[in-house]
Amino acid sequence: MFWFLLITMVVVVAAVTLAVVGGGDSEVLPEVAPEQLVDPLPVTRPVDRADVEALRLPVAVRGYRMEDVDDVLVRLGAELAERDARIAELEEALAGAVPGRAAGGDDAGVQDSGAAPGPGPVSGSGGAEGERA
Repeated sequence: MFWFLLITMVVVVAAVTLAVVGGGDSEVLPEVAPEQLVDPLPVTRPVDRADVEALRLPVAVRGYRMEDVDDVLVRLGAELAERDARIAELEEALAGAVPGRAAGGDDAGVQDSGAAPGPGPVSGSGGAEGERA
């Protein structure tokens, strides 16, 4: 009885395998095109938060497609590096334009960011003391 069940089980497994693979037909199943990244990051403008939130990477048999993930990470890394360089450039320009401000210091010396730095008030030479006299 055991051998009968074992042989029956092997025959059923073989029949199911042949049915799934295509049986004895010489026709092979056609290759399915891999799922591609539907909404890539925009090329014509910088990436913003909404682009990253809307991004959906295609799933492969064993997780995400490495090529798509690598492309996205390279693009985001390049944009972050570009933004960091621009921020550093603007901070240098700001530090050079405002004389009382240290490179990493506080903003206590800067009261009005709209005023251009200059030698001081142009009115009388005495300032507050001149008004008293």
